[in-house]
Amino acid sequence: MAKVYFGMVVSLDGFVNDQNGGIQKLYASYKPTEEILAERENVGAVVLGRNTFEMASNPDDYADNYEYQVPLFIMTHTPPAKHPKENDNLTFTFVTDGIESAISQAKKAAQEKDVVVLGANVSHQLLKAGLADELQITLAPILLGKGLRLFEHLEDLEIQLEKLRTFETAQQVEIWYKIIRKS
Repeated sequence: MAKVYFGMVVSLDGFVNDQNGGIQKLYASYKPTEEILAERENVGAVVLGRNTFEMASNPDDYADNYEYQVPLFIMTHTPPAKHPKENDNLTFTFVTDGIESAISQAKKAAQEKDVVVLGANVSHQLLKAGLADELQITLAPILLGKGLRLFEHLEDLEIQLEKLRTFETAQQVEIWYKIIRKS
């Protein structure tokens, strides 16, 4: 069954970037497991935050190099002046009317496949709107001390989780959780 989930690499102390906004230290030892690569095969659309989208030095590179060659939905207040290069599989839709609209459009584009959400701010919106089915956390072997915490600004939200699976390598641990919906 298709699901909506978000995935993030975080430091052991809970940060998704360092004090300068960089993510390189988190990904220094990151190697996707065979299981993660298999999960990617079932992704039919991706929702990205604008900050995550802009991490590419050249947005046109997405069409040739991005790991997900599927429709991309970018959450933003203002679409870029120049539309990035697309290909037969990867297209861009800039969504300005909220997370509910982005997820709805992504589900439609994904058909029976999964929708993955990337970016801390968008993940917060996803959780607050109750639209996530699962979350995937990869623990990077580093303590950053400062930066942006993944679960910052969720003080008024309590979410129960059920561990689904764990993948371990020599350098990382990936944990998948199901989000338990309160009846």
